[in-house]
Amino acid sequence: MAVPYRAFAGALYRRTPKGLFARTLLIIVAPLVIMQAVLAFVFLERHYNLVTQRLSDAVVRDIALLTTLAESAESEEGIAGLTEMARRDLSLAISILPPEPLPPPRPKPFFDIVDRYLSQQIAARIGKPFWIDTVGRSSFVEIRIKLPDNVLRVIARRSQTYASNSHFFIVWMVSTSLILVVIALLFLRNQTRPVERLATAAENFGKGRPIEDFRPSGAREVRRAAQAFIEMRRRIERQIEQRTTMLAGVSHDLRTVLTRFRLQLALFPDSEEVRALQHDVDEMKTMLEDYLAFARGEGDEQAQLTDIGLLFEDLEAEVEILGGAVSSRLDGPPMVNLRPSAFKRALTNLVTNAARHGSEVRIEGRNADGWLTITIDDNGPGIPEDERENVFRPFYQLDQARNRDTGGSGLGLAISRDIARAHGGDIVLGASDGLGGLRARVRIPV
Repeated sequence: MAVPYRAFAGALYRRTPKGLFARTLLIIVAPLVIMQAVLAFVFLERHYNLVTQRLSDAVVRDIALLTTLAESAESEEGIAGLTEMARRDLSLAISILPPEPLPPPRPKPFFDIVDRYLSQQIAARIGKPFWIDTVGRSSFVEIRIKLPDNVLRVIARRSQTYASNSHFFIVWMVSTSLILVVIALLFLRNQTRPVERLATAAENFGKGRPIEDFRPSGAREVRRAAQAFIEMRRRIERQIEQRTTMLAGVSHDLRTVLTRFRLQLALFPDSEEVRALQHDVDEMKTMLEDYLAFARGEGDEQAQLTDIGLLFEDLEAEVEILGGAVSSRLDGPPMVNLRPSAFKRALTNLVTNAARHGSEVRIEGRNADGWLTITIDDNGPGIPEDERENVFRPFYQLDQARNRDTGGSGLGLAISRDIARAHGGDIVLGASDGLGGLRARVRIPV
């Protein structure tokens, strides 16, 4: 039982709207349409049947009276007076036909209740052989009653035998329903717009973009959610500001010590030991910059339109400085809204890693379908599949695939992924199809 239910629920989920506005509209409109359809069917079916039955019964009563009078009429004057009375008082056209056999029965429509009710009433009230045609002429109904000496032919308007104005009810019902739906659309749109603004503000904040003119609005629950988001944003910004201030002080103090070390080493005579100490100081300075960059996360930079083509040119220059061969290609619009310095740092880390461990680097970018995708391939030794997630951990260094002689603090990939995720995207490592080394795939929404 559970499996068919899950299959039905999954199929229903795939075919129903995904947006809040569309789903809420469906919740409002669907019951309204179902209720209107059921009420219309029940009311119209009963109303139509009852009115048609009453109208048919009235016409048959008139025909029964005319049949009795026609049987008693002996002269042409009597028949003419009967015909005039039927036309004037009963709105029926009658004529007396020669005593010929009745025509064969005509095909009966499946849903024609007029034919059914008239036939039942004539058989019950008149009790004589008859022939009825409710199909031949759409605006009229023809009935023939076989009398002992002749045939009475009666022609009545079709509207006299069934309810012909039921469509007015449908027109009024549909018109009022449409007006109510339009009013519901207007009110519903005003209720869902604050939710959309809140989602847009949260998305922009997650991507590091500025949030302009956002204030709580809408229903009480939506206002509470918006106010909670504003307070959360303030706490995060205050925490980032406090961390940045603390790191600035730590950076100043440590750089002061390192500068003092460099000045003291400069006073010593040149020797192998002094050069080794100077190398250690430089390495400590590089590690300090990496630590601070990782902790700071470039969080204070504002997003702006950036030319990815120019960014690719800078990346090519970085690879050429390291002595590698490089090529790049960009498909789609080059202008993308992002934090330029942070994103350049993320790509530079990936490109320099590729250039240090391979002799050829290929950079490809594609801006389409709301996503910017950049792949960086190299022909180096690559990274084993079971280690491709571990290398994103801070301070993690891979000894087997990457040469430790190249230096580094083990923070480059962690910084790059942190920046990519701050833009709402991610970085994934894989095997390069063309060059045989490592492929780094950066994907962010634009």
